[in-house]
Amino acid sequence: MREKILNLLYNNSRISHEEMAVMLGSTKEDIDREISDMEKEGIICGYTTMVNWDKADTERVSAIIEVKVAPQRGLGFDKIAERIYKFDEVESVSLMSGGFDLAVTIEGKSMKEVAIFVHEKLAPLESVLSTSTHFVLKKYKEHGVTLVSSKKKDGRMMITP
Repeated sequence: MREKILNLLYNNSRISHEEMAVMLGSTKEDIDREISDMEKEGIICGYTTMVNWDKADTERVSAIIEVKVAPQRGLGFDKIAERIYKFDEVESVSLMSGGFDLAVTIEGKSMKEVAIFVHEKLAPLESVLSTSTHFVLKKYKEHGVTLVSSKKKDGRMMITP
């Protein structure tokens, strides 16, 4: 039942416990208890709202930064990842396989702000060997939610009798 609850919350964090109980053939009390337990266990870490910033009247820049690091003896990548994810600008940090070690996603008000973050905060960290910054030009889908409409506008003129 936990996986079903998690899937429902992942797709719509505003779903009521009553709705979940009906959908899962359970009681509201069972859902309340299960969610509370998962919050205490750190399985559910928070609730967020998906925002399509392209449609909001706000300037915002996203960047994905590839980071090569020298892992620390006995700690591996965890310590440097922790130092990086504590920066306010950082949205996510992931350990990767392949040509780089960490993928860092950040948000800023401008490309310059992102560049300053990389230059002044990220690159100087002692374990960081190199960085490569990729600016996100447009988001089509995020967290399973489509952000753009696939409907094409009909450019034909309507003819009336």
